Amino acid sequence: MTGRSAAMQPADDEHQRFAHYLQELADVSSQDEVGLVGRVLRDPDTVMAQSAVVRHLDRRAAQLLTDAGFPDWFEAMVIVTAEWEFLVHRLREWMVLRSITIDDTRGSEDLLAASDWCQRTAARVLTSSAALRLLAERGRTRRVRAAAGLRLAQQRR
Repeated sequence: MTGRSAAMQPADDEHQRFAHYLQELADVSSQDEVGLVGRVLRDPDTVMAQSAVVRHLDRRAAQLLTDAGFPDWFEAMVIVTAEWEFLVHRLREWMVLRSITIDDTRGSEDLLAASDWCQRTAARVLTSSAALRLLAERGRTRRVRAAAGLRLAQQRR
């Protein structure tokens, strides 16, 4: 066989490729991450590719949320995902969450304007009492308000 080995050939089945991409993205080094994300996004099944990448972005952003390297990672990911509006939007919402995590006096209006996903994630991952109180009082959905209220009650214990 010429070119890549059979083991390196992408599977014809999008479910197999999706699983393969998730594994590759989970194992990728930080130096190779941009290249791999770009390669995944060139898959002909754009919906599947974006789904794999958004899972990766969510996992990595959560890992890096308080890390000093987050801004550089964010910029690199915004560049490689620039053609995919949904992915850039998700990254920007992670930046809102980071801003609140780093300085809980910032980002309240951005948080209220953010998507349901972002508000649900904020209620789950943020420790800022001010942000949780804001979501408990003014979160977009009953689910967000309840989750934020529960987190606030747990903090008081």
